[in-house]
Amino acid sequence: MKIESLLIHGGISVDEATGAVNIPIYQTSTYKQQSLGVNKGYEYSRTGNPTREALEKLINDLEKGYEGFAFASGLAAISAVLLLFKSGDKIILSDNVYGGTYRIFDKVFKQFNLEYELVDTSDLKAVEEAIDDKTKAIFIETPTNPLMTITDIRKISELARKKGLLTVVDNTFMTPYLQRPIELGVDIVVHSATKYLGGHSDLIAGLAVVNSAELAEKLHFIQNATGGILNPSDAWLLIRGIKTLGVRMDRHVENAEFVTKYLESNEVVQKIYYPGLKTHDGYDIHKTQADGAGGMISFVLKPQYDVKKFFESLDLITLGESLGGVESLACHPASMTHASIPYEIRQEIGIVDNLIRLSVGIESKEDIVKDLDSAFKAVKL
Repeated sequence: MKIESLLIHGGISVDEATGAVNIPIYQTSTYKQQSLGVNKGYEYSRTGNPTREALEKLINDLEKGYEGFAFASGLAAISAVLLLFKSGDKIILSDNVYGGTYRIFDKVFKQFNLEYELVDTSDLKAVEEAIDDKTKAIFIETPTNPLMTITDIRKISELARKKGLLTVVDNTFMTPYLQRPIELGVDIVVHSATKYLGGHSDLIAGLAVVNSAELAEKLHFIQNATGGILNPSDAWLLIRGIKTLGVRMDRHVENAEFVTKYLESNEVVQKIYYPGLKTHDGYDIHKTQADGAGGMISFVLKPQYDVKKFFESLDLITLGESLGGVESLACHPASMTHASIPYEIRQEIGIVDNLIRLSVGIESKEDIVKDLDSAFKAVKL
């Protein structure tokens, strides 16, 4: 079954009890047991819930993994994955990841002596040089948030296997519609399902998919023991969102390519980060591992222009956190999504104060460009 169909018919797409084509919201905390130790597959909703299970099976089918897990947020999913490791272990981390991912490594797990090292994971030699006896995993985003750095997933996975390490990929920007890391050799995929998978800015959720029975057993234990599960109502909303992922992503990509062409010709813009540009570092690698460039664009205003005035001059495009919804969103990474990263590190890796991140929505592409054009004209006055 092709992915366009799998989005709709994957997982548990029909309720066996009634034949309903939408899995019901099983709004229950517990289940009647037939006798001691005998039940119908469910005993307590932290451990398992039919609505959440349908979602977990769906994301597993889409990512071509062994088993999927649903959490209360993307960071809850990442936290659960990090709990697979122990004090004294080290994880190599892409150097311009989402600020919340950096924060949880640096401010939470570092307290328990789980070490990390920021590395440009697009540089295979740098990654190999960073591996030592304590290293247990490589955690990458590709494209990264917000600089769209591309990492060769196959080569990183091959290196990790050779060294006996796990590979974790945050696939939020691409979604399984455009990129499936497990097929490229990755052990664990995580998502902030709040973004493109939900697609409507109306839920918070996280997903993880593993590639083996061993990892599935460990992650299920952590999910059940720590309890950061997704509630059934949001699981149902997320299933509904995923059904339209294909048509939405096609429109996101179409609009992003149109906006990028406009940005290329604008005198206010100093630099553009978009994997669909042939001039983008990693363009050729991205083409081999993904089926499209996605809907995220970052660009730098020339230093003589006022970033604050640019945001204040937007009308159709909303200034706000998050990404991947049907509406276009603009954000200022240095003060918003990546503010938790120290200034010196931001400057070193390129998250400068005049960097703007744009989540291109599915509105009329002409209207999006018209709004950008109006804001650019305003900063030139």
